Amino acid sequence: PIFDQVSYKGVPDIRIIVFLGYPVMAMVRLPTRLSDGKANLHQGAIGVGIDIPTGLTRRGVWGTEIIREHPDTERSIVGLEIPQWGTLLEMAARCYELSGLGYVGVDFVLDRHLGPMILELNARPGLAIQIANGNGLLHRLQRVEALKASGQLSADPAQRVALARA
Repeated sequence: PIFDQVSYKGVPDIRIIVFLGYPVMAMVRLPTRLSDGKANLHQGAIGVGIDIPTGLTRRGVWGTEIIREHPDTERSIVGLEIPQWGTLLEMAARCYELSGLGYVGVDFVLDRHLGPMILELNARPGLAIQIANGNGLLHRLQRVEALKASGQLSADPAQRVALARA
């Protein structure tokens, strides 16, 4: 229901980028009329950055344009609180062990009755998430690499999420 006013048909999804088990960046992809109800950025969907600590949406990107409202519904896409955010982050963090991939995009849908469900894991999830967040990934990846270099990577997904949110 949170996405009813900021989505055109279709099903929005949430992508969380995980690096060495740590969630480092996230966005929600919102279908538009242009994307024919698909949550695919290359087909015209909107990417909306999500603040990792709070689970609140920030700004969006539609093609090359930075936006704050959905072009079809004219409703704000900023400040939406993603339901079950902590659960989503922990599920994403666990995908490091599940997949063995050091860098992975975890795509979710939020089912009205079943809650968060993983759609797929992407080994090459794209870089538009950086534009949607108005921030680059490099410094976040370097912080996790510094943990690895110092032998401080956690084996506990809950601890990795806590550090990511801090």
